[in-house]
Parts: sequence; structure tokens; C-alpha cells
Amino acid sequence: MSERPDRRPPSSARRSGWLRPPGPAATPPPAAPGPPPPEHHSLIDSAVYRDGLRVASPTTLADTFRRLREQPDGMAWIGLHRPSETELHSLAAEFDLHPLAIEDALEAHQRPKLERYGDTLFVVLRAARYLDAQEEVDFGELHVFVGADFLITVRHGAAPDLSAVRRRMEETPDLLALGPEAVLYAILDAVVDGYAPVVAGVQTDMDEIETEVFRGDPEVSRRIYELSREMVEFQRATRPLVAMLHGLMAGFAKYGTDEELQRYLRDVADHVTHTSERVDGFRQALTEILTVNATLVSQQQNAEMRALAEAGFEQNEEIKKISSWAAILFAPTLVGTIYGMNFETMPELHWAAGYPFAILLMAVVCTSLYVIFKKRDWL
Repeated sequence: MSERPDRRPPSSARRSGWLRPPGPAATPPPAAPGPPPPEHHSLIDSAVYRDGLRVASPTTLADTFRRLREQPDGMAWIGLHRPSETELHSLAAEFDLHPLAIEDALEAHQRPKLERYGDTLFVVLRAARYLDAQEEVDFGELHVFVGADFLITVRHGAAPDLSAVRRRMEETPDLLALGPEAVLYAILDAVVDGYAPVVAGVQTDMDEIETEVFRGDPEVSRRIYELSREMVEFQRATRPLVAMLHGLMAGFAKYGTDEELQRYLRDVADHVTHTSERVDGFRQALTEILTVNATLVSQQQNAEMRALAEAGFEQNEEIKKISSWAAILFAPTLVGTIYGMNFETMPELHWAAGYPFAILLMAVVCTSLYVIFKKRDWL
């Protein structure tokens, strides 16, 4: 962060020509009559401060530029939500914002980073909030431009609540009087503090998932997967912040950062380091829970397969018994059928011992089959 000058440089010195489109395109065309311009929808709040106190509350970007020029020692704090390309180009022309930073602010979907373009600092943050009803984490993206006498926030998403940050800073004018750096650190603090409810909500989800895993809930695998994806996104939001904050702290001596702000930033760095470690722990725990769940599901499937095999074995035993008794009963039926045929020339038809022989034959065959089946454990 560059050291804040005692006086705001004149606008002609502040706007270098190489950042502005050549020729007439440098000045946006006047708005056509009709519906209000897009800035009425994207400009959330704009204010000019002097010595930590709000001295103007412009309602348009053009009015903000004019009121800032009237305050040589003032600071502009502009808050935008999904601004149009025209609005960002007008900001770039007024405050010498680098085209690459403007392109990032337009496209969004950037990873957290900190870049310096001359005297302007460009910061990308990923805010998060926990939605209790849906039991999921909602991520927002915030782009911050910090200069010697201005701070611009471009928000993509519902988080963070920068109005609370503005109220907090306005209630502490001594801190706000330290300049855009103080506002940047307050925004960093708000983003990092917003991670705490997310961590608490995720911890609750983790406890519920562990209960569902050991209870055998079939839907728990899907919930683990969804939470794992959110933790990957959360990790991408928090891990780069650690290096970013240490980079800012490394420039304390070079840029003459106020001691109060140094303490402020160190506290934010401690919080984000703790949060990053918790997120890493959550991701590791989810991996272990997923492994345990897969093991339990495999054990349950093995138990079901074993039960099916045992049921099939019992059915086979019953079938063998039924088949054995059917064979035993079939033998006398066969003998009786043969002797029951009414052929005149049939042998043994007029034999006196024919009936006892048939009975004996039936008994011998049935006994033999019974012994054979018994030896094979079919009966």
C-alpha cells in the first residue's frame, strides 16, 4: 500500500493518459433520455469523507467525482454491485485503474489475489455465508480498488454485507481518518469474520453426517460429496488469503503503514490462518468419513450377500429333501403301475407270490433310496 499523501493530487495528475482510451472514446457518451442509467441500480452507496467524517453523499458516479475534486484532502468510498462496463470504464478514466483489473472486475469468477498497479492496489476476495435453511455455503466475490484518495468495491453476490462495514467505520472516525488502507483492512476483517458462522455451520453438518454414516442412511454419501465440494471451494477462498495478508504485512515498513493498522491486519491474519487450518481439517475429515462410509456400505452389502447365500443354501436343502422324498415315493408308484397293467400274457400275473413280491420290491427300493439319500445328507 502506498503511503497516503497529505493532499490529494489534482485530477489532471491523477489521471494518466495511457490508461484511457485514445481520442473521443475516453469520455463516455451522454446518457440518452428515457430510463435511468445503470448506475442507479448498481451504485449501492457512495460517500466522500474528510478527516473521518462524511461530507457528501453523492447519488451518481459523476457527482462523486465532482464532490471529490472539491475536497483536496477527501476520500471517496464507492460501493457497486455488478456494475456495467460503462460504469467501470468511467471509474478507470477517473482514477487511473488498470485495464486488466477492470477486465477482472467485469468477468468476476477470480481467485483471491492481491496485485499492485502503480499506486493502486487491486484485491480480490471470496466471501462466504452459511444458509441454514438449505444447509449449504453460498460464496460471493468482492473486488476492491484502493488508491491514495479512493476505495471502490465491486461486489458479485450477496456476501459480504459492506453496509455494516461502512457503519462501523463511520462510527469510528479516528480509524476512518487513516484513509483507504483502514477501509481495506476493515473489509478484510469483515470477510474473514464472515467465515466463522460458515465454519460453525459446517461443523454441525459434519456431526450430523457422522451420525447418519453409522446409522446407515443411504443418502449420506450424496451429502458427503456435496459438502466436500463446498469445502474445496472454501479452501480456495481462504488459503490464498494467508499469503495475501503476509504480503501486506511485509510492506509495512516500506509503505509506512500506521501502527494501529498493523495491529489490525495481524489480527485478521491470525483469524484467517485459523480458519484455513479448520477448512483443511474439514476436508481431511470428510475424506476419512467417506472412506468409513464406503467400508460400512461394503460390510452391509457383504452381510446382505451372505444372507442371500444362506437363504439360497437353505432353499437348496429343502429342495433336496423334497426331491429325495419324491424319488422314494415314486419307486412304489412305478412298481404298482407296472403290476396294474391289464395284459393277459403278462408274466407273474397268475403267480401266487406276486403280491408279496411286489410289496417287498417296493420296500427294498424305497429303503435303498432312503439309505443313499441319507448318506449324502439330503435327508
